[in-house]
Amino acid sequence: MYMRYFSRLFSAMAGPRPVVFSGPSGAGKSTLLKKLMKEYDSVFGFSVSHTTRNPRPGEVNGKDYHYVTREAMQKAIDKGEFIENAVFSGNMYGTSKAAVQAVQAKNLICILDIDMQGVMNIKKTDLNPIYVSIQPPSMAVLEKRLRDRKTETEESLQKRLHAAQVDMEFGKEPDIFDVLIINDHLDEAYGQLKEALSEEINMVKKASLSS
Repeated sequence: MYMRYFSRLFSAMAGPRPVVFSGPSGAGKSTLLKKLMKEYDSVFGFSVSHTTRNPRPGEVNGKDYHYVTREAMQKAIDKGEFIENAVFSGNMYGTSKAAVQAVQAKNLICILDIDMQGVMNIKKTDLNPIYVSIQPPSMAVLEKRLRDRKTETEESLQKRLHAAQVDMEFGKEPDIFDVLIINDHLDEAYGQLKEALSEEINMVKKASLSS
């Protein structure tokens, strides 16, 4: 259980920096993000990504993802409407410029939940976010979490596990992420996440009080 900082979280921007979350499926990103949004709903805004995969039980179009056809998404990508996009397990995922701008227009910290391909794409832009990697404590724990979901076929599960192994190695590379959190126990991981983002959270709170 630990959190590691790779660089200081200072921003040269006038406002709060966006926050990019990345990590393998099953690492607990969604759970941590939901806790963060619930406690700081007036501070953070979630950038809703687009995907061509089918919704999981309980997911809502426009809230969890914008669910679109492959043809519609490729057309928007070709028009330059996406900051980043990637293909994972045969499905397309991406973050549109409009999704980020909608959050920034409300003077909120924009949260982006993306994979490692998306991280590298965003590093080529001038977005200048804080990069946070959420990782499981081990592959064994990750596999159990994914199997417990009961939403994957054995073939798709093996694809996710293979991708997760690559993702976990990627998370250890220097100069990629500002913060690395190992999500072993949820409450501890969430406390570490809040600590890592405390400067940006306080910045937005002060700005809202003075406005």
